[in-house]
Amino acid sequence: MSAWSDLEAQRAFVAATRARRRAALVARLRRQCHRTLAVYEKPPRRRALSRGVHEIPVEAICATTEPNRAVQFDASFRPAPVTRFRWLSVWEAEQRGAQLPPVSVVPAGDGYALRDGHHRVSVARARGAATIRAVVEAA
Repeated sequence: MSAWSDLEAQRAFVAATRARRRAALVARLRRQCHRTLAVYEKPPRRRALSRGVHEIPVEAICATTEPNRAVQFDASFRPAPVTRFRWLSVWEAEQRGAQLPPVSVVPAGDGYALRDGHHRVSVARARGAATIRAVVEAA
C-alpha cells in the first residue's frame, strides 16, 4: 500500500466519521433522534436457503440482523471511530482491486437486512458505489 493511498483511506474515514457526528449534532439541535442502523428482528431460520449472488443497490440495504453492529454504523452506514482499523483495511483492499466476498443479506420489507459485510457496505457507500455483490438468502 502506497503512502498516498493510505492517506486517501485515512481522509475518507475521517470524512465519514465527521459526517456521522455532524448528522447526530443536527438531529440533537432539531430535537430529533439520531438514527442508528435499524435491527431486523425476524428470527433467522435454522438453515437459510441461498438465492444466489446478485448485484443489489447499496441504498436498498437499510437494516442489520446483528444488534452489536447497529451501534457501529448509523442509518447511512457511516462508521463509528471504533471501526477504524477494519474499515481502513476494507478500503485499502478495494483500492488494490482485491476481489472481496459478497455481502450476505435477507429481504426485509422493501429492502434488505445485512447479515454479514457491514464494513464492505460502509466503504461502498463512502466510495459512491451504486451496487454491491450480495448473497440474497431466504428470510
